[in-house]
Amino acid sequence: MPVVLDPYAAAVYKAFQEAGRPAYEALTAPEARAYYSQARFATNPEPPELARAAELSIPAPHGVIPARLYEPKKPRRHDGLAPALVFFHGGGWVIGDLDSHDVVCRQLADAGALIVISVDYRLAPEHKFPAATDDAIAATQWIAANARELGIDASRLSIGGDSAGGNLTAVVALAARDAGGPALAGQVLIYPATDFAMTHGSHSEPETSVLLTHSVIRWFRDHYLNGAADIHDWRASPARAQNLAGLPPAYVLTAGADPLRDEGHEYAARLEQAGVSVTTKHYPGQFHGFFTMANLLPQANVAVGEIGAWLKGLG
Repeated sequence: MPVVLDPYAAAVYKAFQEAGRPAYEALTAPEARAYYSQARFATNPEPPELARAAELSIPAPHGVIPARLYEPKKPRRHDGLAPALVFFHGGGWVIGDLDSHDVVCRQLADAGALIVISVDYRLAPEHKFPAATDDAIAATQWIAANARELGIDASRLSIGGDSAGGNLTAVVALAARDAGGPALAGQVLIYPATDFAMTHGSHSEPETSVLLTHSVIRWFRDHYLNGAADIHDWRASPARAQNLAGLPPAYVLTAGADPLRDEGHEYAARLEQAGVSVTTKHYPGQFHGFFTMANLLPQANVAVGEIGAWLKGLG
């Protein structure tokens, strides 16, 4: 599939190349986290003003999962309770945290007029699969169980995330369905990773190896998974789940210059074939990671606005 970056994306990619950006696979995990954390200062826009942002501590079997709650100025309250989005950040299950996605969570809270709770799940390689999935499931269950105390309408609880966070979103949706709850109003899958087999065509096209390169995906995989057997576990590769029926409505965003493009398209198609309501949005001229770069890429702001509108449409 021919890929041509739009002018803004091409300029950003050129700037990263000229800056001598180190390859993540040449760094240790702590070094990669520090570098990723610093990059946000150049790529994040000014955040919208909110009513509040509060730190949370979610109890879990291993201890505590840190989280952060964002409340917009004008949430869509019914009987005093607002809809909510539980958000799982991207970063290949190795990098990223509450701060790396702080601005985009503020944007989503504002655009969707809903509460957003960002979850700081455990990272690999210190905590390999399935630690991240266990944390994502546990956090969602706790938020649903404590919704009223958090000011949330449990009947309007959605989940979402980008990249690795999109993977966790898909897994949480499947786990909630199979466990009989919590009921979820929607799932937002932003260029999700759905299949660790990495055999889709976009994993081998030279034009898709932009920022998220083919080699760095393998670096993430090798840090996160325990071995080849994990590839076939639906909790790592949600596309390996045989039945996708009965899942909540989905918004699936993909980018043209993205190694994960084709598996995102395929997962959206399978959801639709299973009878799930699916809204898809493809950004052919963007690369993986553009969603959090609204200071540099106008289409990131477009994407936030469209996701916010879709979330409003859920009720």
